[in-house]
Amino acid sequence: MRVFLPIIYIIVFVVGLPSNAIALWIFIYRTKKKHPAVIYMANLALADLLFIIWIPLKISYHLNGNNWIYGEAMCKVLVGFFYGNMYCSILFITCLSVQRYWVIVNPISHTRKKTKLAFMVSGAIWLIIILSTIPLYLFDQTASITNLGITTCHDVLPISVLAEDMFRYFLSLAIGLFFFPAILMTVAYVFMIKTLNNSITDEAIGKKRRRAIMLILTVLVMCLVCFLPSNILLLVNYATIRKTHEGNVYAFYITALCLSALNSCIDPFVYYFVSKDFRENVKNTFLCRSVRTVERMQISFSSMKYSRKSKTYTSTSSNTQTSNC
Repeated sequence: MRVFLPIIYIIVFVVGLPSNAIALWIFIYRTKKKHPAVIYMANLALADLLFIIWIPLKISYHLNGNNWIYGEAMCKVLVGFFYGNMYCSILFITCLSVQRYWVIVNPISHTRKKTKLAFMVSGAIWLIIILSTIPLYLFDQTASITNLGITTCHDVLPISVLAEDMFRYFLSLAIGLFFFPAILMTVAYVFMIKTLNNSITDEAIGKKRRRAIMLILTVLVMCLVCFLPSNILLLVNYATIRKTHEGNVYAFYITALCLSALNSCIDPFVYYFVSKDFRENVKNTFLCRSVRTVERMQISFSSMKYSRKSKTYTSTSSNTQTSNC
């Protein structure tokens, strides 16, 4: 466990930091049309980044034998950002799923109104996350284990914190910020798949739709695999401590929390496969093409297509005239 947890967190940091930084930069500076999906993905990338920058402290903590040396305040910040990122990610992924379903069902709708709504929803989510994580800053998070000569961060409940209070707090978080959004997300994806299946008529379109369905299922499974075990074991851990005053599922609990952090480095790759615009922007970024250069290339390509069509039309017209003569 002393080796496994740091390795996972190192992977999350090494992969997640550059990929989320690039993703956020692309969403802000390279993406011209700020439609709702872009707004939600940009906020998701920001949430992941705000969590990842604190991971070195987590790595140091586990490599040091679960001995926290950075003080109570830093421990509270780390814990607050950890859970804040988890529930923030769930809410923004839910927004993305509902928004994608809405686009499929109502392809013709007012973009400006949807964009304004997306900004408002994003602001509301950040406010909810800030308010819901305030108790984590009020509770003591560090505890000294004298017989081991270590100070833990969030792993052991201090005497000043009641297990009953923590259980009720995390139960309300899990119900309101995970289980309800997860049900909403699942329902949205099920209806989305049903709508896409019903609309498949042409074989070429059918292949694209089936690919879209596979991506939808991948995102749903990824989200549930990352967050379902951690939320269930979180509740089981505090329920066990409340009854027996012993953390019998502690090892499973911290492993599940660690694996939930993997979502932060997976998200950018989901953007890449889900969004065609994002793929193009990534390609142009690595080819060092400016936004203006890309626009010129698009105009040039459109002109070539138009001129080819014109030539074809002229050639067809002349052939028709000759045959008539």
